[in-house]
Amino acid sequence: MPQPVLADAAGPDVTAPIPRVAAPAGPRAAQRLPVLAWWLFTALPAGLALLAAVRAPRMPVLLDYWHVFAKITDDSGNLLLGPVFTYHLDQPFVVPSLLFYADAAWFGGDNRVLTVLTVVLLAVAVSALRTMLPRHLSPAVRGALTAAMAWLLFTSHATELWVQGTNGISWVPAVTSCTIAVACAHRGRPAGAAAAAVLGCLSFGAALPIWFVLAFIAWIRGESRLRVAIPAAAGVVVLGAWWLTKPAGTQSGATAAFDPDGRLSVLAAAVGGLWTVDTAVVAVIAGGLTIAGLGLLLRRTVTARPAAADAGWTGLALYSFALASMLALGRTTANVPGGNVGLISRYVLVAALATIALTVLATLHRPQWPHRYLVAAVVTLALLTHAIGGGKADEVRRSYAPLNLSAVALRVDAPAALDALHIQRAAAPAARALQAYPFTSAFTLGCHGPELGSHLDLSTAQPLSPGGPGTAHGALDAPATDAGAVITGWAVVDGTQPDCVLVTDSAGTVTGGGSAGLPLTAGQATAAAPGATAWQATAGPTNGPLAVLAVHGGRLYRLG
Repeated sequence: MPQPVLADAAGPDVTAPIPRVAAPAGPRAAQRLPVLAWWLFTALPAGLALLAAVRAPRMPVLLDYWHVFAKITDDSGNLLLGPVFTYHLDQPFVVPSLLFYADAAWFGGDNRVLTVLTVVLLAVAVSALRTMLPRHLSPAVRGALTAAMAWLLFTSHATELWVQGTNGISWVPAVTSCTIAVACAHRGRPAGAAAAAVLGCLSFGAALPIWFVLAFIAWIRGESRLRVAIPAAAGVVVLGAWWLTKPAGTQSGATAAFDPDGRLSVLAAAVGGLWTVDTAVVAVIAGGLTIAGLGLLLRRTVTARPAAADAGWTGLALYSFALASMLALGRTTANVPGGNVGLISRYVLVAALATIALTVLATLHRPQWPHRYLVAAVVTLALLTHAIGGGKADEVRRSYAPLNLSAVALRVDAPAALDALHIQRAAAPAARALQAYPFTSAFTLGCHGPELGSHLDLSTAQPLSPGGPGTAHGALDAPATDAGAVITGWAVVDGTQPDCVLVTDSAGTVTGGGSAGLPLTAGQATAAAPGATAWQATAGPTNGPLAVLAVHGGRLYRLG
């Protein structure tokens, strides 16, 4: 039976496009906000380190730079390739040697180029470690862990690395190369890991144990026996070759005694150095707790090898432990501030790597912990260790301040001063030939006017004495008789430090200078007027008696 025809009824137009309802922007923006906040938090310590690197002294002032520079150049400034491949401090030093030379030849010997490069290399290390974070982690968790890495590697404890480029470029290229090697091995890229390991071994002895770390990571990942055996065999060859060719004897004043207690103390202090400025027992306890925590977290990883996600972090923990062991075996000495070499500023990278491994492994092994716990832990860890390290940063700046006299001593060729500052006088001809600082037009005595060779009217200089009326006081620690020696004293003008110190001959011709605002020595503190700071100066060869002048606000004050 035919169906009745329906009446014309208005129905929906199935051909019309279906309108899309826009998702509210609020929730998505709210998800992105924590990630952005973590990136800003991550960039903060790197920015602080970069600022310090840019504001660092213009000239490398540590003896290692000038010793290496004198060894690898002739008097005309030409690079000598043979000495580049010799040891420095009983360790390979190829990459830092080439960087020292490149800085002198291409950038005028500017220390700030090396300090900025140090910061960049540490940023590369942070990026390499970030690639090891599992993809299943949320963006906020990955951001939090990346922030922890940045704050620990750019800790204020390590200020030495980006204030004085010599130590930064001596130490950081090897450590960064090893983090890249660990990251490559973690992702199953043996060729990249081997290339980074080779570069590290050409940089410094800190990279020598990396081959065994790579073998360990391959074993944890369950790779073939060949993948495990090749880096292990390479490690045996590298260590054997180093042992057979290194110079005999100890270096850097290290003890040759058996001393198991002292060496164990150095090992633990190096791992726990983030938690104190100069109290060794605190660093030892913190290091012991860090090692114990890593041991508990890695027990199942090492015995059962359940997941490759832990492999790189396990290797990083092993590498930090190997570095601490090398310090204990090769650098143990009581002749350092705090009595423990593990507390030296640059070695805090050992503690940073160990603490990074501990933080990430704890996060991976305890995924049930609420996110707010991770946020609180990362922020507390970052800010607390950075605040503690402020004392170490102050120590570093105080210890380096007197070395700024090196530029004047080199420029005027003051032999006794160069010896006192441990600067290789033999490096001066090559630096002059390459027009490296201080042999450039950028050199200045910092007096905002008088420079070497300027003539001053000594009759206008007001006398400074230890006591008496007025607001300007100062003194020499000893009579200034040797122009090439370091001349020291203290001064205060109108309650502040002088702008600079000048040395002239009897006719008023400027033959040298120095810097003020230095910490008072114990002997100076007992005799100095309130508000005084120490100063030091030196001068080149001159005839007749010397005149030492403090300059403040364009006025001259005669010392002694």
